[in-house]
Amino acid sequence: MTATEILQKYWGHQAFRPLQEDIISSVLDGKDTLALLPTGGGKSVCFQVPALVKEGICIVVSPLIALMKDQVENLKAKGIEAIAIYSGMGKREIDILLDNCIYGKIKFLYLSPERLLSELVQVRISYMKVNLIAVDEAHCISQWGYDFRPPYQQIHKLRTIHPDVPFLALTATATNFVRKDIIEKLEMANPAIFVKSFARDNLSYSVFAQEDKYKKLISVCKNVKGTGLVYVRNRRETAEVSNFLNRNQIKADFYHAGLESNIRFAKQADWKENRTRIMVATNAFGMGIDKAEVRFVVHLDLPESLEAYYQEAGRAGRDEKKAYAVLLANHSDILNIEARYINSFPSPDEIRKTYHYLGNYFQLAFGAGEGLTFTFDIADFCRRFNIGVLKTISALKFLEHDGYLTLSESIFLPSRLMFIVGHEDVYRFQIENKGYDSIIKTILRSYGGAFDGYTKINEADLAKKIGLSYNETVKLLKKLEEIEMVSYIQQTDQPQLQYIRPRIDMDHFDLDVKYLSLRKQILLKQINAVVEYASTKKCRNIQLLTYFDEHNARKCGVCDVCLAEKRIEDSGELSGRIDFEVISLLQKQHFDLDDLVQSLKIGTEENRIDAIRELLDAGKIKTDGKKYYL
Repeated sequence: MTATEILQKYWGHQAFRPLQEDIISSVLDGKDTLALLPTGGGKSVCFQVPALVKEGICIVVSPLIALMKDQVENLKAKGIEAIAIYSGMGKREIDILLDNCIYGKIKFLYLSPERLLSELVQVRISYMKVNLIAVDEAHCISQWGYDFRPPYQQIHKLRTIHPDVPFLALTATATNFVRKDIIEKLEMANPAIFVKSFARDNLSYSVFAQEDKYKKLISVCKNVKGTGLVYVRNRRETAEVSNFLNRNQIKADFYHAGLESNIRFAKQADWKENRTRIMVATNAFGMGIDKAEVRFVVHLDLPESLEAYYQEAGRAGRDEKKAYAVLLANHSDILNIEARYINSFPSPDEIRKTYHYLGNYFQLAFGAGEGLTFTFDIADFCRRFNIGVLKTISALKFLEHDGYLTLSESIFLPSRLMFIVGHEDVYRFQIENKGYDSIIKTILRSYGGAFDGYTKINEADLAKKIGLSYNETVKLLKKLEEIEMVSYIQQTDQPQLQYIRPRIDMDHFDLDVKYLSLRKQILLKQINAVVEYASTKKCRNIQLLTYFDEHNARKCGVCDVCLAEKRIEDSGELSGRIDFEVISLLQKQHFDLDDLVQSLKIGTEENRIDAIRELLDAGKIKTDGKKYYL
């Protein structure tokens, strides 16, 4: 099938969006390609369609597990075979999935960049018939980018495994400098580069310097119809702002990564299906959520960078209809932003301490831990050692960069189970061990395919069917694992931390201090760009486009700055028309003030009085205290 036929069959669209077809043609021609498409520009289609045209499997590298899971589910719903491998999966589970990629009909293998560090994964990829390597969120590869992920710098290793396979790098936000860095780090040879303008003609950007932000938020929510997103800085604020909106008869809910997974899924679904009108969230919310008709996005705090702001604000108006991006930033916010972010930047000594505390937290001996993965409760860790969360997250990123460990984001992984012995052995075990007969029968009846690979199970559902408590059921499953009948992986809702190399003592701990200094410079530059955007009275669209190296942008006409300028122009024009009318009337007769104001046809009463006063001050009309005349 051709690319267009595949688009029509699986996506139901008759034609591609601007640039999509050019990008796909470049990939099908076997060229390395860099594509910049704004949020909602349809990046995933650019690798999914050509991968379906060609024989073989497409490897997709993505930093966001939630995004990978979402895309895999969407592909499966279309009848396309896809799997994802990420932190939190057991070695045996990964082994089976990789086998399916080599010998099965899998068309898409989604990998987190951390997984590319694994020798097991790299060896198995060498046996796959790969047709394309797609790097999503490619700005993460550049240390000059706003969201640098150290493991991304390992992606080029796939070149040595499959030297003839084209690379497609995709991102929504990258300056010219970052684009060059992506090309260099991925070792792209004469890549085709496609850049869609960062301009969003349907999106009105506004910045309001409000001391009472909540009052302005109410105004936005009441004056703009349809669904909205409100971004706040921390988890506590999500509930506070949501409750405030509900008290003002605006239906809202809150979302953050600390909520139980089933609660998060329910809240997300309610917002997507318009049962909740407004979601108040931390910036973790929105990635990978395909909701086109969001009418407004409000930021109650200054963002950490213009790249982050552009992506988050860009979740409004993806249906190309009128939408609003509102930033509420008062003078104290601008004064405090630098201190807030710089204070969360760790010193070399704080990074060393974080590494030392981690070893104690996981009770690792020196020289141990290589390749081990731990469920990591960062809030508990910070409480235990009395350290700040933001500073700790930053310290972990530096430890990632220097190759000590990797950390995945918080993600819900359901419980999985697989029989690791044959049918006959299981049957014999059931006869000899009556106490396990009921649970084994129920697993076999309820969950198909448990002999072929890992199957998702629900312990609560299983407990109900066999008439035991949840804890008794889990105990039985763990016992079955102990006696090597099954492999059982319990669900988790925490980030996964993996040690890349054995724990080392502090005398041998080495830190890239030059890199630390560079990241601090980049952070300051990003903060200064945000402050300039929030405080400069210049067309917001021009400011954003200039930041992304589009230097010939025209005024948008719809941001707060352009609208204010238009009001001033209109006001000047109105004043001139009132002046003309006043002089025309006074050429015919004298008027007292009330009669003169009432005789004018243009403007409000206030406009008319202001115009008369200015004409008097300029000596263009006169008064004897009672009448006005020329």
